[in-house]
Amino acid sequence: MLLILLAAAATAGAETPDTYAKPDLIVSAAMLAKEAGGTKFTVIDIRREVAYRDGHVPGSVNAVTGPWSRAVNEGKADAAFWKKQFALLGMKPSVPVVVVFDDIKSGCRVWWLLKTAGVPDARLLDGGWKAYVAAKGEISKEPFTHPGPPMEWKADLARLATKETVLTNLKDKAAQIVDGRSAAEYSGVLAMSKKGGHIPGAVPLEWSDFLDAKTKTFKPAGELKKLIATHKIELDKPCVTYCQSGGRAAVVAFGLELMGAKQVRNYYKSWSEWGNDPNTPVEKK
Repeated sequence: MLLILLAAAATAGAETPDTYAKPDLIVSAAMLAKEAGGTKFTVIDIRREVAYRDGHVPGSVNAVTGPWSRAVNEGKADAAFWKKQFALLGMKPSVPVVVVFDDIKSGCRVWWLLKTAGVPDARLLDGGWKAYVAAKGEISKEPFTHPGPPMEWKADLARLATKETVLTNLKDKAAQIVDGRSAAEYSGVLAMSKKGGHIPGAVPLEWSDFLDAKTKTFKPAGELKKLIATHKIELDKPCVTYCQSGGRAAVVAFGLELMGAKQVRNYYKSWSEWGNDPNTPVEKK
């Protein structure tokens, strides 16, 4: 009896390991290596074609995603556009999509574009191609194509913030604004725009703070929880992220959603628009 009580006490005192609120947003390199070439995932490789041809996950399709970003920025990413683009990759709403990348900013950008287009289950390979190689996953050099019939995708426009969205938010304070750029950019150093500074009231949280400096994988849940709390971001309240052109903002958006943020919008045109508009308000620190 005493042993049982001691065991129960030890169990009660043990801390439950921190886990991400939405762990299914990430696929580990070990898991993808195990599933490579199977039908559990549709794997899209967004690296340059030359890198893809040098070696890729078996069964993965090389995706050219530049047109996706341009279409969103130009307001041309309608249902017909996504239907055509995703058919080229053999994507189906019923099959999770895993994004393989070299640069986490590109990976998160594509993840966000997929979600905006209405892909119900889009995931990132944590650590990207480098992690897959380190996990000794099987590598193929044979180009793979998997076109399929056009399918309907229901866009999730609530993931996209516009200049008008942000201007309205400055008045009603409905969402927290999070600046994913560097401290220098936030403070007013000019970077590719006419004006320096930040959107009034924006919280500075640099995109790279979500990542392990060595592996470039996302930090453990406990560390991300502290990071978000330190910056006084409330996950149960809407957020709008921005950077210079949407990529770093997508990393922040992904990190917040990974930790359970209820509604995160990416101001995709970001400072490239805000910082070049003479009529937008700016703060400097």
